[in-house]
Amino acid sequence: MNEDKKREKDKQEALDYHQVGRPGKIEILSTKSTLTSKDLALAYSPGVAWPCLEIADDPEAAYKYTIKGNLVGVISNGSAVLGLGNIGPLAGKPVMEGKGILFKRFADIDVFDIEIDADTVDKMVNVISALEPTFGGVNLEDIKAPECFEVERQLVEKMNIPVFHDDQHGTAIICSAAFLNALEIAKKKIENIRIVFSGAGAAASACAQLVMDLGVKPENLFMCDSKGVIYKGRTAGMNKYKEQFANDTKLRTLADALDGADAFIGCSARGVLSKEMVGTMAKDPIIFAMANPEPEIMPHEVAEVRDDALMATGRSDFPNQVNNVLCFPFLFRGALDVRATKINTEMKMAAVYALADLAKEEVPDEVRMAYGNEDFKFGRNYLIPKPFDTRVLTRVTPAVAKAAMDSGVAKLKIDNLTDYATNLENRLGTSAEFMKSLRDRLDTYVKQKNKKVKVVFAEGSNARILEAAKILKDDDKIEPILLGNKERILKKMKKIGLDSLKDLQIVTPDRDENFNGFYKEYGEARSREGVSLSHAEDVMALENYFGSMMLRKGLVDAFIAGPTLSYPDCFVPIMNVVGTVDQQRAAGVYIMVFKNRILFLADCTAQVEPNAENLAEIAANTAQLFRHLMRREPRIAFLSFSNFGSNRHPQAKKVKNAVRIAKENYPMLNVEGELQADVAVNKGVLEKLFDFSNLNGETDILIFPELNSANISYKLLSQLSDGQAIGPILVPMKGTVNIVQRTAPVSEIVNMAYLTALLAEEENNFNNK
Repeated sequence: MNEDKKREKDKQEALDYHQVGRPGKIEILSTKSTLTSKDLALAYSPGVAWPCLEIADDPEAAYKYTIKGNLVGVISNGSAVLGLGNIGPLAGKPVMEGKGILFKRFADIDVFDIEIDADTVDKMVNVISALEPTFGGVNLEDIKAPECFEVERQLVEKMNIPVFHDDQHGTAIICSAAFLNALEIAKKKIENIRIVFSGAGAAASACAQLVMDLGVKPENLFMCDSKGVIYKGRTAGMNKYKEQFANDTKLRTLADALDGADAFIGCSARGVLSKEMVGTMAKDPIIFAMANPEPEIMPHEVAEVRDDALMATGRSDFPNQVNNVLCFPFLFRGALDVRATKINTEMKMAAVYALADLAKEEVPDEVRMAYGNEDFKFGRNYLIPKPFDTRVLTRVTPAVAKAAMDSGVAKLKIDNLTDYATNLENRLGTSAEFMKSLRDRLDTYVKQKNKKVKVVFAEGSNARILEAAKILKDDDKIEPILLGNKERILKKMKKIGLDSLKDLQIVTPDRDENFNGFYKEYGEARSREGVSLSHAEDVMALENYFGSMMLRKGLVDAFIAGPTLSYPDCFVPIMNVVGTVDQQRAAGVYIMVFKNRILFLADCTAQVEPNAENLAEIAANTAQLFRHLMRREPRIAFLSFSNFGSNRHPQAKKVKNAVRIAKENYPMLNVEGELQADVAVNKGVLEKLFDFSNLNGETDILIFPELNSANISYKLLSQLSDGQAIGPILVPMKGTVNIVQRTAPVSEIVNMAYLTALLAEEENNFNNK
């Protein structure tokens, strides 16, 4: 495909993306119920008067009763839109909508995009400052230099909320993080290097200022614009913003400045940097060619003359993309959460160091998967994290919040930054409030007993397990114990920068003092089921068997298997060693957490074709899990393609019989069925069509007729809705044990650990009563 055809194809794809369906990319959704006239009376008149009066008495109450504390204004006059230039505010609106999507996607920040018809500094300042009551922060976007400098300066002085020009400071923060790591790889000290900038606009000026804040000496920084080096005494094309970077030098051209230079930072235009210039630079030159869409020089052109260069661009198709999305969502998240009055240098530098440090950690599997399973390791081709690395939220945001508090610009204080980071990780899902309630309850148990919950993890050398263990260790509610080869685990800790975990208990099964007793006990217990003593010795050396035995013998409170082995490979050892209460059949429960509802789904993982008795048993065991976690009696619906005998197919009759058996064997359960899924989850429909139903409220537990429907349903719900799946949780086990899936990210492993630890404590309390 030639370039013209490709360009036309790309153009049409972009236009279709924006116009198909509802025009544009964003909408406003209600966070409160609006189903009844009562709801509307609360949302608007007359009920809305009460929060209005509260805010009139105390302006800070706006953060309690309105969206202000999570709302950022993305504001532009369209005078410097991307590489398109001064196309005006209306034409720039698609960019501002896109910015709003990135704020929401990466940091759960709501955005109003505001395009203003204002072409002077005074007009822009007057309009934007008048909007302060609306927003918790303002992101200035695509305003041309030099006006952008003065607009931001005046707004920062006038407004008592964070104001941030992303084109300046976002680029500067990402560039500086990559720059620090490039210096480390090149073994150069920042105070000794000579650096040359091409461009003297918003981004270049901010980058230059920030690298000086980080340690570059002003006399070693040379800024060039279209007229050459900005030097003291130059008058052509100068202004007060360029003047602050004027160098007392005899160098006059970009080529002059680059001769022997250690670094080039480009925020200018394609073709500015030639191969000849690159050839004159010092050993291991750092070349950040960030002009978009075409960099000042292409990577292959640099490679033709240098094999020692460290390169970054603004493009995603080359390594080391300087992408502002690594900054602005997380910077604002931290600023909003401590209600900062401004974004200062300390907060920017905190973001720089957090990003630079994160690039040195091992990259999680979910990030590799997002980029076609490419392997990223800290080095010349991986200087900064990738945008889809969810750890950016939990590293940069707390660092920014802490810097705001330490520097005195925060109105609110966050006492526990570890808890804060965990809450941030959950925030992008729907399970944050639910998981926080579980962690709070676990915290209460731990404080009452003055003893942490011991949780053993089967795959101790797995990077995700180690990252989860770090979070759990720092949170101080759970004592992680790692299973596996000790030397391999310690080596992996060192490799991914988690040496702080080396004091954790690490158990190598076949070297442990309990190994002989474990395999002999297991061999004896399973001797009539084809297990010889030598076979028992072999399998007990495997982490899933040994961990299960540690739980069985009471050496730990809970055991978590996974996340690299298949579900059956984890499930079989657990069943063989731990087993179920009263030799019942195990079931796997998923908790689906939606914005306004929580549903328990069973059995999603274990029993392929349960009979009616099995279904009744699954319902009773799931109800017990629900009581532990939700602390009330559940309402249970048995699902089918039939409603109360409307179909007489044997499969429907099986479910009907299961309901009867459940009522007979477990008379305290509130069960109903058989029901079609839409009726079961819609209280209004159920009450209207079947007023004899005894559920008396919204259904809490859905019992599926067999594994196919259950497994398919939870996976569809987790992929196609805003619901988040937590699980699977095994019931009714003799000990507290669960399995994390192979695709589980670190946040999911952490959540499963908290949930499992809480269940262990609940079970202990129940047994001691």
